[in-house]
Amino acid sequence: MTATKKWSADVTEHSNAMDLEDHVFESDDARKIAASLKRSAEHSDRRKAEPFQSAMSMLNFYINRAGKNLPEERKKVLEKAKDELRAAFGREKQE
Repeated sequence: MTATKKWSADVTEHSNAMDLEDHVFESDDARKIAASLKRSAEHSDRRKAEPFQSAMSMLNFYINRAGKNLPEERKKVLEKAKDELRAAFGREKQE
């Protein structure tokens, strides 16, 4: 791995995580992001945990990977996607 390649890109490409739909995190619709993650989690043969946990982990990984470079508007959409994901799986928001 070259010095210019980030560790997170290597994790995304080579980990045994679930398979994601292309461009899932680029949508401006939090509900679409959550639905896509739910579909991927439920149909993936590569995930190690339960579908909800796997989907939420991927969303958190993406948010954390973007870090300070994530514009505030994108962060709001992705944070809302967490709530939509909880709703899609019938989970209550943790306060």
